[in-house]
Amino acid sequence: MGGTTSQLPKDLLSEYQELTFLTKQEILLAHKRFSDFTREGRNSPSPRVPMEKILTLPELKSNPFRERICQVFSTSDVKDGSLTFEDFLDLLSAFSDSATLEIKSHYAFRIFDFDDDGTLDGGDLEKLVNCLTGDTDDTRLTQEEMRQLISNILEESDIDKDGTVNLSEFQHVISRSPDFVSSFKIVL
Repeated sequence: MGGTTSQLPKDLLSEYQELTFLTKQEILLAHKRFSDFTREGRNSPSPRVPMEKILTLPELKSNPFRERICQVFSTSDVKDGSLTFEDFLDLLSAFSDSATLEIKSHYAFRIFDFDDDGTLDGGDLEKLVNCLTGDTDDTRLTQEEMRQLISNILEESDIDKDGTVNLSEFQHVISRSPDFVSSFKIVL
């Protein structure tokens, strides 16, 4: 137990507490879980863990957006979804119970913006629906059902009627969804 604390200097632990929505205990647990992935790269100042390893976490395994979550929080120049410990803390912080609605909705928007263009268009919404329903022959919506659903989403969400949902419009919709904050979480 005490070994975990010695691996993470107190000043760094304090800094992480100030910069995240995580408690000291949550940071130490995150450090332990992340360290389990980096046994071979322990001497590196900020080892990266490949997305494939991160996706083995039980907390992400069943999340339909697991790969997209890693891509959004990864600071890797090669956009491979790999995470440093600080990337991992950012992810856990955004998904923590203590994160604000604004933070959670910002990251949810980025996760759902599959093409990273700053808006949710028909293509993003189709991918979003397929992630939620499962993209199999049994669960996939027909083209007509998908077209109608996207049309309904845009009718409800696209305030400026430009055919896309921007961050502000998304946050407006989320603010009317009382269960969003409690469902947008990952707990180690």
